[in-house]
Amino acid sequence: MKTFTGISASIILLAGGCLALPADAQTPKKPTTVDEVAMYQGGDRDDLLIAAAKKEGEVSIYQAYPALNSVEAAFTKKYGIKVKNWRAGSEAILQRVITESRGSRFDVDIVQNNAPEQEALHREKLLQEVYSPHLKDLVPGASPAHKEWVGITLDVWTAAYNSDKIKKEDLPKTYQDLLNPKYKNKLGVEANDYGWFGYLLSELGEPQSKKLFSDIVKTNGMSFRKGHSLLATMVSSGEVPIGLSLYSWTVPPMKKKGAPVEPLLLQPILAQFSTMAMVKKAPHPNAAMLFYDFMLNEGQQILADQDFVVTTKKIVTPFTNVPLKILDPGRALDTQDKWTQEYENILIKNDKQ
Repeated sequence: MKTFTGISASIILLAGGCLALPADAQTPKKPTTVDEVAMYQGGDRDDLLIAAAKKEGEVSIYQAYPALNSVEAAFTKKYGIKVKNWRAGSEAILQRVITESRGSRFDVDIVQNNAPEQEALHREKLLQEVYSPHLKDLVPGASPAHKEWVGITLDVWTAAYNSDKIKKEDLPKTYQDLLNPKYKNKLGVEANDYGWFGYLLSELGEPQSKKLFSDIVKTNGMSFRKGHSLLATMVSSGEVPIGLSLYSWTVPPMKKKGAPVEPLLLQPILAQFSTMAMVKKAPHPNAAMLFYDFMLNEGQQILADQDFVVTTKKIVTPFTNVPLKILDPGRALDTQDKWTQEYENILIKNDKQ
């Protein structure tokens, strides 16, 4: 009996010891810092994010896409959380984030921009590594190893033509065909598409592609329009009968309105990720993460409905089974000066001669 009593007492003491363990040893520590919020993977993650985000009340976003407004409106409708946004060009967004950080001003939570500009912020150590359960649903390459930005769509560079100005039987089938004098004064590109042009030259093979485009411009000229949407508008109006560097999502809305514009796929078909990132010193980290999840989930369908090539594998796009050459953002940064010089020397200077 004494032995039995001793064992029973020991079991009771052990049980009591277990009951006395501190709470943080039994459940995951609740996230408080930006890093903890961004990387939290506990089973109560969604509930914690929603509750904390509603207390924060808002999220601040710098964006290049005007279409992101529809995602933001849907986010606010679902959660009641206000979105403060500022829209500008890709380079202006990059410079603003860097300038504000150096001035110890931290107003932005989420940055939406092209992959090369986001990679530049990664190199500046301004972005936060993020976990989201939706990352697993994305196409290869949309989530880089450092997890500090994520591809939300693919900007696919395509050519397009005005069907009132160019007959189907007269369409070019390759870039080499653009040497034909029948395309004189009919070609246009986006005025700052250095990345597209440099990447295209490398894919077509240098130096022969440099000579090819030099000859094309000398023979037929080239029109330069600042902004992919503007270039698409010029193609639809017929002012630029063939645009060589449009984003694929600019054409369908115009076609739906009855404009005589059609896509033209010239090989190779190039693309780059349009991305989203959370900054390291986000003032509203919970709202930022809630928006991050929303963008990679419901937001994907909202953008797909507007003809964007989304990155989730759950949605079929016109380019789902089309081989794409996706621009490496690090390479784009490292060769930016070279590609800019090539664009100016081969396209702009030859056009002025």
